[in-house]
Amino acid sequence: MLEVDIKFNNVEDIQKFVEITSNCDYDIDLSIGKYVIDGKSIMGIFTLSLDKPIKMVAHSDRCDDLVKKLKEYHYL
Repeated sequence: MLEVDIKFNNVEDIQKFVEITSNCDYDIDLSIGKYVIDGKSIMGIFTLSLDKPIKMVAHSDRCDDLVKKLKEYHYL
């Protein structure tokens, strides 16, 4: 399992994120506090407050390729 904080700057970031995560064969969750949504759902992501970092949890031990593809969204 991978946990990382991410941040979106605009709608295009969200669209690209969903394109990338939709190709994963494992679950990806996004959460802010107790609110958790499917990381492959563009409509779900639009319900999140985008002015704060979002916790992403990828439910796989084999997600090195995902980390590389999502590098630009990592919140440090």
